[in-house]
Amino acid sequence: MFNKFDPFIIAEAGINHNGKIKEALKLVDAAKKSNVSAIKFQTYITEKRTKKDSPIFDILKKCELKYSDFKIIKDYCDEKKIIFFSTPFDIEAIDFLESIKVKLFKIASFDTQNFELIQRIIKTKKPCIFSTGMSNMRSITNIHNLFKKNKIETGILHCISSYPNEEENSFLSNLKILKHNFKSTIGLSDHTIGIKTSLYSYILGAKIIEKHFKISSSHKCVDSSVSIVPQQMIELVNQIENFKKIYGSPKFGIRPKEEFAKAFRRKKIL
Repeated sequence: MFNKFDPFIIAEAGINHNGKIKEALKLVDAAKKSNVSAIKFQTYITEKRTKKDSPIFDILKKCELKYSDFKIIKDYCDEKKIIFFSTPFDIEAIDFLESIKVKLFKIASFDTQNFELIQRIIKTKKPCIFSTGMSNMRSITNIHNLFKKNKIETGILHCISSYPNEEENSFLSNLKILKHNFKSTIGLSDHTIGIKTSLYSYILGAKIIEKHFKISSSHKCVDSSVSIVPQQMIELVNQIENFKKIYGSPKFGIRPKEEFAKAFRRKKIL
């Protein structure tokens, strides 16, 4: 499915809805107006995702949506004609997302060694994107081969698990390595501030771009520091489209704009 888009741009809503269905639907509206390809959430039961003594337990619990909320969000996305999908953090979440007929799945960097979760996603036969934060080449290869063995369309996202990440710590040169080593769609999960790194990643060949997203600059949410607002997302989409026009298709010889200059060519002397 990824080849239908150039690029496949994901507004990562994550848990920026603060556990409120109304905010989640506002994120969908904002993403649709930003002309992205899809909006992604996170589906989990806090007690299954982390321990109660974890420093992030209370934050995750506050931002936890009910399964019935996700059904409402999915139906709303269908109505608005924007792709809905989510990152499941447990088997039950996968089963639920499968029941509401999501088109694809996403595996977070933190679960790339969660073999049980990966195998359950493979059983769905749905396309899957996975992030590679903290992963070495052996781990990436193992996951990729699992999906390819089962003929699952796969997206591999270069990712730095730092929130926020500095531009100079982006290691975008990894995109070239991933493109060379894997016959899958390659992209970036971008945690830097602003859109520059995402734009550069497209120039370097990224065909999937995931960027954290919030409703407005005043929107108070968990991932606010790494999230961009609709105006920035629109700018990213427009900048990519402008680059595509400038890049063009290969053409040698006399191009249309050179027809006038053709009359001034010097005649061959020798």
